[in-house]
Amino acid sequence: MTRIKESSTQNENKNLLAAACMEVYAANIVGGQWTLAICCHLLNGKLRFGELRKRLPSITERMLALQLKKMEKNKLIQRTVFAEVPLRVEYELTESGKGLGPILKQLEKWGMAHMKMLNEVISEE
Repeated sequence: MTRIKESSTQNENKNLLAAACMEVYAANIVGGQWTLAICCHLLNGKLRFGELRKRLPSITERMLALQLKKMEKNKLIQRTVFAEVPLRVEYELTESGKGLGPILKQLEKWGMAHMKMLNEVISEE
């Protein structure tokens, strides 16, 4: 994940567009394949880092850690650390994150319909 310089034109354009269009703002928060995938798994309840890692086998540990930090910063998830040996950390959706549930279900429906449509077009060719 590369960082965009705060003072860059690209970052300024991104911020201006997000301020003018709430759909773009929301897409910037949940954008990327991992954020949505992590939210889908956390919709069913709290998970530990290792459990998330097992459910997302193609994500690296580093990328998962980065995504979880970003999601925590954006208040989509809450991280709870238990003072135990070995250390136990659980992740769960915040109320804001839980609000994505109906949206994710709608995206799932749309994705299935779109994939079906594409497969029909390909089979006709």
